[in-house]
Amino acid sequence: MNPNMATWEVVLAGAVAALLVMFFLPRLRESMKRSSEQKEKDWRGALIPLLLVVIFVILLVSLV
Repeated sequence: MNPNMATWEVVLAGAVAALLVMFFLPRLRESMKRSSEQKEKDWRGALIPLLLVVIFVILLVSLV
């Protein structure tokens, strides 16, 4: 973390992180359980937009 942060800020950041983990963990477990019950995976629906973003970023880098 930032060495200029006060102790109370570090403790507060840790507490917020712990609360977020405790808040999202049950929902994450349910989501993982539901996703494992599905039989067919649609990888193409995720890979095509990701590939388009990669191509767009490469295009932007090559134009600079």
